[in-house]
Amino acid sequence: MTRIAFRKATALAAAACAVLFTTAAQPQEPPRTGLGDRLYPALGDPRIHVGAYDITLDYHGNDKPLDAVTRMEARAVTGFDRFHLDFTHGTVRKVTVDGRPAAFRTTGEWLEITPGHHVEAGRPLRITVTHTSDPSGTDGQGGWVRTADGLALANQAVAAHHVFPCNDHPSDKAFFTFRITTPKGITAVAGGLPAGRPASGGTARAATTTWTYTTAHPVATELAQVSIGRSTVLHRTGPHGLPMRDVVPTADRTVLADRLALTPAQLSWMEGQVGPFPFETYGVLAVNTATGFELETQTLSLFERRLLVAPVAYVAPLMIHELAHQWFGDSVTPAAWSDVWLNEGHATWYEWRYRGEKKYGDSLDAQAKRAYQIDALARAAYGPPARPKVPPAGSKLGIFRENVYGGGALVLYALRHEIGDHAFRELERAWVTEHRDGNVTTHDFVALASRVAGRDLSGFLNGWLYGAKPPAMPGHPDWKPLTKLPVATALPGSPGAATRPGGRPAGRAQRPAPAVPAPVRR
Repeated sequence: MTRIAFRKATALAAAACAVLFTTAAQPQEPPRTGLGDRLYPALGDPRIHVGAYDITLDYHGNDKPLDAVTRMEARAVTGFDRFHLDFTHGTVRKVTVDGRPAAFRTTGEWLEITPGHHVEAGRPLRITVTHTSDPSGTDGQGGWVRTADGLALANQAVAAHHVFPCNDHPSDKAFFTFRITTPKGITAVAGGLPAGRPASGGTARAATTTWTYTTAHPVATELAQVSIGRSTVLHRTGPHGLPMRDVVPTADRTVLADRLALTPAQLSWMEGQVGPFPFETYGVLAVNTATGFELETQTLSLFERRLLVAPVAYVAPLMIHELAHQWFGDSVTPAAWSDVWLNEGHATWYEWRYRGEKKYGDSLDAQAKRAYQIDALARAAYGPPARPKVPPAGSKLGIFRENVYGGGALVLYALRHEIGDHAFRELERAWVTEHRDGNVTTHDFVALASRVAGRDLSGFLNGWLYGAKPPAMPGHPDWKPLTKLPVATALPGSPGAATRPGGRPAGRAQRPAPAVPAPVRR
């Protein structure tokens, strides 16, 4: 990574985290606490910003710990004598800071590090942690996902630290390099583009290959991706010469061909909505395992194989959802988890539009009306879109519930009615252009919407974003919220709810669900 890239990454991270931690005077030694996110307060460390990760992984099988070295280029935000990284599900063997051994201990989900010297504010840091990364300890908790023949990553929301030591918060985006060594016959792919050709190594009896990938844009830890398995990488070209690659189980390259062929046209459709694709490459990662969700990992979205073989009218809108996230959530990333509606609301909005426009189901208005009918119930159960309730301990959905999906999309539906389609499209393009590679808040969105509309929209939007009940829908005075659900119907995202992809109840599917277990799409 170049010095210019490192300066850019640290500047972006510093600007993003300032939203959370603005004070009149920076303390010299902050209390031993996390970043203080309202929903995940213990994670992250305000004393450092990470500009780049260089992670080496040595794979021995999906039931064995990987040998790993995580190197970080960071900067001290304040002076300190110790700091912490988020890390669990691995054994730490050694830590150095600026090439010198550092004392360390693991406590809970933290790796506490004490360098052999006081670190002054503003000083660059080189942190190296030699450790293992144990996929057997992360099943169902996020992080490593074990497939029939390998591994993939699913770090959302806060599970990257189940895989490697990090500042595990979306406000601290960084550049990534992955160097993955696998036995002969096993393919590794990561987000970004290859850095040179795979390198052969090992011995005649135990040949290995090392695969290196690096990102051209900063990545939130939750969006990092590594795929390891008996896979085939399929290459094609997208709009404007964009290099594309899909990663599929080798046995499925023909079965999945029709679904993978949808992506170039979907990229063109999204570019027509919001402008140029923001990254260096894009593709689909198909995993032959039941994850229960799909995930917009940056430049390589994760999909369950079982979903991709479902009818195209069912699958295609969900592919658009994860593709839209590359702009909304990946390139333009919330500075705090309370603003996750900016991700999920936008992705759901473009899913709705695409489904209606392509006649893959009901119209945009019909989909919005159904979401409006249950929005009051979703707010009561999970909180308003821009202030979600803290999820209960052990919740599999976490903060990814109907209030930020359908409720977030309704914010945009109402805003479009209020300011008109032309101004709304101008707002969307300005949003992803002005904040590309950065971090944002709900306040930033309200401010930009007001600027584009030429009037203060905070009064209009506050009810939609923070109200206990949804306001009346502009243009649809006949729409009424439900006060209770029909008998034997569960609210989307609640325990026992029958769901289809997208976290919607089966009764709201646009057509009968395919004969596969219906996962929740993030």
